[in-house]
Amino acid sequence: MPAIKNKEQKLRFIAVGVCNTVIDFSLLFGLKALGLPAIPSNIISTSAAFTFSFFANKNYTFKKAKTDNVKRQLLLFIIVTLFGLWVIQTIVIFMVTSLLSGLLTNQGLILFIAKILATTSSLIWNYTLYSRVVFKNSD
Repeated sequence: MPAIKNKEQKLRFIAVGVCNTVIDFSLLFGLKALGLPAIPSNIISTSAAFTFSFFANKNYTFKKAKTDNVKRQLLLFIIVTLFGLWVIQTIVIFMVTSLLSGLLTNQGLILFIAKILATTSSLIWNYTLYSRVVFKNSD
């Protein structure tokens, strides 16, 4: 049964991730369209997505992880998420845009490719640490 539970949990994580991604990408490209640079736009968009993510992951993905210390859980979630969003994604976006700028001229396409790769990197980071550290006592 643990394998089935783990598969269902990963599917719930993916569903929450799709919602987060819609929030994140919509805000990122909306802010870019308004003239804000890529990195500040990314920080704003990921901040909105991670606020949604805490509540969705706590109450849906990890089925109300068994803990009375929600403050600790929130603090760990914030640390893990912010590192993934602001450090990992920023590094990946910078590296990919730097590499692709010499190959492609469409800046929107370059940012889109960079954001996909950055999101994938932080997705792996987040699931691993959410399941093993933040919500480790979950159903």
